[in-house]
Amino acid sequence: MASVFLYHVVGDLTVGKPELEEFTDTETVASAIRAIRESTECGIPVWKRRTNPGMIENNEMRQQRFVGILTSLDVVSFLAKPQCLDDHVKAVKTLVSDVVVPNNALLKIVDPGTRLIDALEMMKQGVRRLLVPKSTVWKGMSKRFSILYHGKWLKNTDGSCGNLSANTSFSSSSSCSSPTPAYMQNNSFCCLSREDIIRFLLGCLGALAPLPLSSISSLGAINQNYNSIDASLPASEAMQKHPGDPSAFAIMESTPEGHHRILGEISVSKLWKCDYLAAAWALASLSAGQFVMGIEDNVSSRWLNDVCDNSKPRKHSSTNSGFNPAGPSFGVGRSTYRGRSAPLTCKTTSSLAAVMAQILSHRATHVWVTEGEDDDVDVLVGVVGYTDILAAVTKQSSSMIPGSRSILELRSETHH
Repeated sequence: MASVFLYHVVGDLTVGKPELEEFTDTETVASAIRAIRESTECGIPVWKRRTNPGMIENNEMRQQRFVGILTSLDVVSFLAKPQCLDDHVKAVKTLVSDVVVPNNALLKIVDPGTRLIDALEMMKQGVRRLLVPKSTVWKGMSKRFSILYHGKWLKNTDGSCGNLSANTSFSSSSSCSSPTPAYMQNNSFCCLSREDIIRFLLGCLGALAPLPLSSISSLGAINQNYNSIDASLPASEAMQKHPGDPSAFAIMESTPEGHHRILGEISVSKLWKCDYLAAAWALASLSAGQFVMGIEDNVSSRWLNDVCDNSKPRKHSSTNSGFNPAGPSFGVGRSTYRGRSAPLTCKTTSSLAAVMAQILSHRATHVWVTEGEDDDVDVLVGVVGYTDILAAVTKQSSSMIPGSRSILELRSETHH
């Protein structure tokens, strides 16, 4: 297992990744909706505009310009505010700087030669995106910038951060301000997400054995600290809480036995491709149960095009918004909630590999975990997200990976 994390570097995962096009906080919400829909993730990194476009930036300067990640849930929650519903033409022209939640720690700039194990540790501690310099000399050749390669230490010839010790804090080991390596001077970067990491690991199942076939319960990968909203409460409760990670709220219904079963969810992945204004109306007007009954993958953008054409805003109702609530009663059986709005679930006995495959195939950020032999009595017991998976695949390997000691010690051992 250790070889997968030690002998692979983040540069190996950048092959074929497109160059990052910065989305600045001076763009409008309407532009952000289009960018999120067209992105490969449920959210987009937001940057402050460069004050001097002709100047070559070092990592520290670029890191300081990063604002945060704007998600579909952020946008829908903003559009669900009363003043936005009253005038959605004005709302979608709002600058992104007024909507995005600032969090500079969600993205880190790393050297292409950063070991995969170090990248995983960063993401386990809250980093959601890695910004990796693209280089014309980087051909995706595994371990080109690795510190350790087949037992031989490679000299760092480009002035990058590759020779820092593994015990150095991430904030310092992941960025270099001077000198600027030659491969960074073209200011060309690509962005790696946690989904990219999981996809890579899924292709290395043999090297990760026996972990992939172990149950998520035995690996301790089930996170019981999740957010939930009772189906009878207003869906707007989601606007009052910070969703955390994963960015999702389970919509719950109590059973006569006192258990809680999941009816649906309000999450970044469910709202990713939806009609944002329709979802905003539903979030502000419906109960949580009604919301998940009506939400669909409606990719129609007629209302957005209307706004951009300065046409008269159309009046929204529960009928024309794409939501079709069936009334306030929730005792109609769980089958009502099946279909596109049904949450993605697994069992406590599901293997880690199966959960990873579920997340990737459904382009989700998480899977809800239930117990029970019968679907009608499934009880929600937790959730498995990106961070939980990364923790599961690395927790048993820390003692096996040389990087858990200082790199200077390893270098000394190798020379002997």
